[in-house]
Amino acid sequence: MLNHYTPTDIRPPFACYSHGVEIPPGARLLLCSGQLGVGLDDAVPDDAAAQAELCFANIGAILASAGMELSDVVRLSAFVTGREHLPAYMAVRDRLFPDTASAPASTLMIVTGFSRPEFKVEVEAIAARI
Repeated sequence: MLNHYTPTDIRPPFACYSHGVEIPPGARLLLCSGQLGVGLDDAVPDDAAAQAELCFANIGAILASAGMELSDVVRLSAFVTGREHLPAYMAVRDRLFPDTASAPASTLMIVTGFSRPEFKVEVEAIAARI
């Protein structure tokens, strides 16, 4: 069983994430490379929310190939190219991970860019299954 930690003696999370997630010994771990908002056809939507949807769909496909699902994600690291993209990304993340009691640990950073200028969002994940 995973243990999620959000201690009451520090500031609560700004959104739907846990301050810490403990993975028990013997759990399977899967580390997903950063996924960009690009489809199989190499199309990149202009909208940050649509790119975030693709990032998480790609992560979902990686997880499924290992017999896992989004509920197994214990850590997210996300990157957006501008402060204006934060709400769009967070809306997608919070819809996919709505349970604050079991939400993954998370970091969200603003970066100057990615490998192609049309990319606005990148998400990497760590999953664990007991």
